Amino acid sequence: MRLGFLGSGNMATALARGIGEPVLAFDPAAERAEALAQATGGRAVATAAALAEQADVVVLAHKPGQLDEAAATVAPHARAVLSLLNAVPLARLREAYPDRPVVRIMPNTPSAVGKGVIALAADADGDPALRTSLSELLSRAATVVELPEAQIAAATAIFGVLPAYVAVLAEATVDAAVRHGVSPDVAGRMVAAGIEGSAALLAARDHDTLATRRAVTSPGGSTARGLRELDRGNLRETIQSAFDAAAGAA
Repeated sequence: MRLGFLGSGNMATALARGIGEPVLAFDPAAERAEALAQATGGRAVATAAALAEQADVVVLAHKPGQLDEAAATVAPHARAVLSLLNAVPLARLREAYPDRPVVRIMPNTPSAVGKGVIALAADADGDPALRTSLSELLSRAATVVELPEAQIAAATAIFGVLPAYVAVLAEATVDAAVRHGVSPDVAGRMVAAGIEGSAALLAARDHDTLATRRAVTSPGGSTARGLRELDRGNLRETIQSAFDAAAGAA
């Protein structure tokens, strides 16, 4: 299955790198399409219409506001459509690409290293073979979770923004470690390894957050004291508010 990326920005590049197959790429900024093609061993094409003619699936990775403008050129040639467009529902995609099978996904940037999460939504009466083939291909880059479209916004607020939140936590921890005499490089490596290990441990415990937290929290110990400070700072309430804000914008 040859993917043709209509747009070659950060998310398109992350997804294409994670999948690890040569792709076709088109972008009004030709240098971005060339960069994506080189990153995957694929090929940049000169026009959006040529991309659609040569791709098995056109991946919509342009700006959401460009949907109708892009479809005017691409729709007559597209065989199938995979949309990365934020806040563009399946109904709008079907209007722009009538009589074409359409699948909507929301990926995140860790897809670039094969550790992403992708929420996938498709019409119940859509092409099941296409959905299965796409899920298998996308699973090279991420954990693929099929969801009702109504849950896409909440899913995006879970994993789409998480790399930024984790980066803030890591940055704050490194800064604190530096205040205690640890070099930034050493602290950064320990924080990154600690986050990776913590995620793996949580998965190994069947995502039981309470059991994972209790296993490392001795009564009166350093973890308990640290958690108390996080509670004093209303961390849980802040995360809930951030989730609501992200979900409302998705």
